[in-house]
Amino acid sequence: MFYIQQLMTSFIASVAFGVIFNAPRKALPQCGFAGMVGWLLYILLQDMSVQPVTAIVVAAFCVTMISHFFAKKYKTPIIVFSVSGIIPLVPGGVAYNALRHVVENQFDQAVQLGARAFVFSGAIALGLLLAEVTNQVIRKWSIIRR
Repeated sequence: MFYIQQLMTSFIASVAFGVIFNAPRKALPQCGFAGMVGWLLYILLQDMSVQPVTAIVVAAFCVTMISHFFAKKYKTPIIVFSVSGIIPLVPGGVAYNALRHVVENQFDQAVQLGARAFVFSGAIALGLLLAEVTNQVIRKWSIIRR
């Protein structure tokens, strides 16, 4: 039941951000699917005791690869799928708590949480970058093979 709730909420969050982001209506289910798969992968890796940063990198990589596939299949810019799909992985709660601790003058906890949010954001960027490089290598190999 836990996983079903997680899947539903991550799908809805990704679709809702797609609506806010003005994604085409026909692309909204794919946006939700990308976010849902990324979040599912993240929580499955967390359950297997994988470090959170590693889980975020892997999940962001998968979201971007799925986004590349959807971009080619539906002839839509990749940013439509990747931005909406990444949303469940964004460490908004951690950043919020960091700022809350700043307001409460608990600076030691604020710095720890702020650093954690920063590292998680960097992990998302790394996952996006690795997927983009992988896609470029695959494209070059397919051109060379022709």
